[in-house]
Amino acid sequence: MRRPVPPVQQVRPHHPRRTSRTPAEGTGAHTVTCPIPAPVPLSGPRFQTEPNALYRDMRRDHGAVAPVVLDGDVPAWLVLGYRELHQVTSDPMLFSRDSDLWNQWDRIPADWPLLPMIGRKQPSILYTVGERHRERAAMVSDALEAVDPFELRSHAERFADELIDALCTGTTADIVGQYAMLLPVRVLARLYGFADEQGPGLVTALNDMVNGREGALEGQRHLAESMYALLTAKQVEPGEDVASRMLANPYGFTVEEVGQDLMVMLAAGHQPTADWIGNSLRLMLTDDRFAASLAGGRHSVGEAMNEVLWEDTPTQNVAGRWAARDTRLGGRHVRAGDLLLLGLAAANGDPQVRTDAGALTGGNNAFFSFGHGEHRCPFPAQEVAEVIARTGIEVLLDRLPDVDLAPNAGPLTRRPSPWLRGLTELPVTFTPTPALGAVR
Repeated sequence: MRRPVPPVQQVRPHHPRRTSRTPAEGTGAHTVTCPIPAPVPLSGPRFQTEPNALYRDMRRDHGAVAPVVLDGDVPAWLVLGYRELHQVTSDPMLFSRDSDLWNQWDRIPADWPLLPMIGRKQPSILYTVGERHRERAAMVSDALEAVDPFELRSHAERFADELIDALCTGTTADIVGQYAMLLPVRVLARLYGFADEQGPGLVTALNDMVNGREGALEGQRHLAESMYALLTAKQVEPGEDVASRMLANPYGFTVEEVGQDLMVMLAAGHQPTADWIGNSLRLMLTDDRFAASLAGGRHSVGEAMNEVLWEDTPTQNVAGRWAARDTRLGGRHVRAGDLLLLGLAAANGDPQVRTDAGALTGGNNAFFSFGHGEHRCPFPAQEVAEVIARTGIEVLLDRLPDVDLAPNAGPLTRRPSPWLRGLTELPVTFTPTPALGAVR
């Protein structure tokens, strides 16, 4: 039975009320108390329609570190400032990944929909700290570095061609639902050791889980059951795949720990990469700076992908870090055990570091889109994601060279998630082309 979330104190008591003094008639002056802006719910339509404007308003009202509330009125801090985010991610002792430190656990029901995103006592790389985390990061990096880049590209091209075959003989398609949301998990599932037919079920489970709404816990269960079934099979018959290499790790990690890390890798590798594809194609189809070069070849793909990581990053916010002791951050008093959410999208747009936000970023990759510090996305994982995304975009443009945004597309909408930023659909038109045939 669902345990109701008890009322919690807002973070407002920790933020002194601003006052201003104005002259009073007769004696001295009187104090005028100005209301403090309320904590911002980490949900709502503005996260879908205008997140950058929302982050600007939050920075204006609250500064570089803003009070927010999660589902069930659970309080947290959202780190909006570039420098403040760098400080948090650079100090794992003060701002720990150990979720047991959270001072709100007694208020969290067992069916809280954000538990897949903010878990307790999960034996995964996300919540491991110190030397053991460094060993786990090495295990993951070693397993991914062993992926043959030519094999990776071949898998990505093959699955991209298969997906395009299913739609290219028509004249319209939803590139998000029929392509971008299907491609990364199929490539990753093959690399990890899954059978190809398991891909669609994994897509549904992952999407439900990361959106943190209805179906999140069921999605997490499906992913866990699928992962441990895979590992059971690979213990009996290892293969040339990521799962088998991680099971053979020299650090003594258990099957449960390997399974947890593989689930993290699959979730972190699929959905953000799918959104990277969708957001980059949206930019190339709607922004004149990129649309003009579509017919001229591939030279704009990399630049568009980099621009998206600055301006429209798939991973908006990450949960999180927990303060190991009372401290101050961005002028805020942060208590021991407070949850800090990493505002990657907001920090990327911080006007103190992006003084000319309208200019193209070129080759500048000082964004926070892959995180920062010892818990950032491992470099081999970044490379895998980039190969899948770039290959997916290039194959689509090769196969459908006159692809364009559908004239009746209307306003493009985003999924209702404060964590990941991706389109619900991207309707396009194109000239029909022949299918290439069965998967090679």
